[in-house]
Amino acid sequence: MSLARYRISLTVVLDQFFFIFAAGAALWLAWLLFTEAFDVGWAGTVYLVAFWALLAYFVLPRVHRIFAAIYLPGYFIGRTRTSDGLLGDPVNVAVLGEQSQIETVMAAAGWTRADPVDLWSSMRIVASVIMRRSYPTAPVSPLFLFGRLQDLAFQQEVAGNPAKRHHIRLWRTPDGWLLPGGTRVDWLGAATFDRAVGFSLFTLQITHKIDADIDVERDYVTASVMDADIGAELEVMTDFATGYHARNGGGDSVRTDGSLPVIDLRKIHRDD
Repeated sequence: MSLARYRISLTVVLDQFFFIFAAGAALWLAWLLFTEAFDVGWAGTVYLVAFWALLAYFVLPRVHRIFAAIYLPGYFIGRTRTSDGLLGDPVNVAVLGEQSQIETVMAAAGWTRADPVDLWSSMRIVASVIMRRSYPTAPVSPLFLFGRLQDLAFQQEVAGNPAKRHHIRLWRTPDGWLLPGGTRVDWLGAATFDRAVGFSLFTLQITHKIDADIDVERDYVTASVMDADIGAELEVMTDFATGYHARNGGGDSVRTDGSLPVIDLRKIHRDD
């Protein structure tokens, strides 16, 4: 074994050691906060909140990342991943065309581009949900496909309520990449409907909860694009995947018949 390979291996081992050590230390600290909550009366509420925050946003995500690295495959299986490594929403839409064509048709179909996730947009969506104030360009949580964050995200808020919305994330496929079976597409998307705000079953974090019947949202997205009537074409790959029931990264039930609509936008005039 070369010295360079040895150094790389040692770096990986040390990185994994400190990652696991940090997760263990956080778990220990969370336990101390939890037990202290029963010894200090009303002040224990503060400890319980600190315990929940530490557990939900530091301990559990790292534990999930450790186990996901062990048992989840790194190749395409038709599922996105959360930032914690959990299986996210299923891939249920494909697109042929360029980004400008997607932006053109989505605008014509009444969809709004979601804001990027940053401190300001995160604070704004929290305030909007609490105060029930409209936020039509609210950010969507990060999901990963091909090892990277979504490239595009669009949404439609329902009745001015930021807790309920139609939304779809889109990822550009790598150059030369083909779907299982050999079909080429330019983009893959995950379309789901946010029905409420709640706690994640797996991490206890505050998040949007999605409707289980993701095929309804998939069909809603494709119908809105086709109803825009600006030259989009549609072909449905039946039995792209076996129909199944599962859960996404937030613990929400999802079910699908396994079909994959392929929306062809290549005949649409590009704004660029």
